[in-house]
Amino acid sequence: MSRRIALLFAVACGMAVANIYYAQPLLDAIAQEFGITHSSVGIVITITQVCYTLGLLLLVPLGDLLNRRWLITGQMLLSVLALIVVGTAPTGIVLFIGIAAVGLLAVVTQTLVAFAATLAAPAERGRTVGVVTSGIVIGILLARTFAGVLTDVAGWRSVYLVSAVFTLIMVCVLFRILPQDESKRESLSYLQLLRSLFTLFAEERILRIRAVLALMIFTVFSIFWTSLVLPLSAPPLSLSHTAIGAFGLAGVAGALAAARAGRLADQGLGQRTTGVALILLLLSWLPIRYTEHSLIALVVGIVLLDLAVQAVHVTNQSMILNVRPEARSRLTAGYMVFYSIGSATGAIASTTIYAYAGWNGVCLLGAAVSALALIFWVMTRRGIY
Repeated sequence: MSRRIALLFAVACGMAVANIYYAQPLLDAIAQEFGITHSSVGIVITITQVCYTLGLLLLVPLGDLLNRRWLITGQMLLSVLALIVVGTAPTGIVLFIGIAAVGLLAVVTQTLVAFAATLAAPAERGRTVGVVTSGIVIGILLARTFAGVLTDVAGWRSVYLVSAVFTLIMVCVLFRILPQDESKRESLSYLQLLRSLFTLFAEERILRIRAVLALMIFTVFSIFWTSLVLPLSAPPLSLSHTAIGAFGLAGVAGALAAARAGRLADQGLGQRTTGVALILLLLSWLPIRYTEHSLIALVVGIVLLDLAVQAVHVTNQSMILNVRPEARSRLTAGYMVFYSIGSATGAIASTTIYAYAGWNGVCLLGAAVSALALIFWVMTRRGIY
């Protein structure tokens, strides 16, 4: 797989996954327009993540059954329609329907990851997965900057309408450039394909362990990024949407630094990389705690947190995708279900905690889940689990 194609995959993944994270820096604007309270507005993110989970279970496994080239372009075309619905929603109900469809179809990112792993040479699979997955994390983070700037210029609805245009352009590019999918197909029915997900979990210990780690690290990721807009937009900081979104750039630095994690996994250093990253994840909450007093401390915390999350995530996928070549789409789907559950849990928990305990409560929650992830890794590494 050429580096040019890997970078194209990364860009496509970043654009697709950004669609489900645009709402995070816009929660206050959405709450104001549709009359949703701050303690409940996290439901917008939760709906997206729940539907993303359904997409992982119902759509991603199809990559082991159907031609991935057509599957990818078809899902992205439907995403264009869903984005238009969100951008023109006249009521909260229509907004929720559109957001649900956006979440369901954004799982095209995972079909791209599995396709990239199939196309890559075995000795470079970790590096390739690292490049493509970096595109996903960078897309998540830049979504905040993109959404913040456009909201200040043209309102929050413009974010989804502009994304619809960019997504349509990417569909045309992918249709021309994506290589033909000539991988071996499973001779299973759709229902058998879905049932085999549970079989994979029962048979593959590495999938179970790494899926639980994904749940915890993305709970932490969502706890932080979902609630960050609330203290930054409130007095005494009262930052604009553009300024709030700009903090995503600090996260990009961490994500890029973690891209090497895939190469370390190729070299058999996946466990060591995981341990170091989880320690950094826990330590990141120390500077994050001082967000309301020092934006420099916040930037340091963001770099550490995103570096840690991305390093663990890339390592997880590199290790899992080497297990069953014929089932890479299902392995990705099973793993990412836990990612989505963690993201949804973190989103609703963080906004609820913030409403009752403020930023200190959010930081305590994030540190507690980070510590739990580190303890779980120590137990599984020593064979206790």
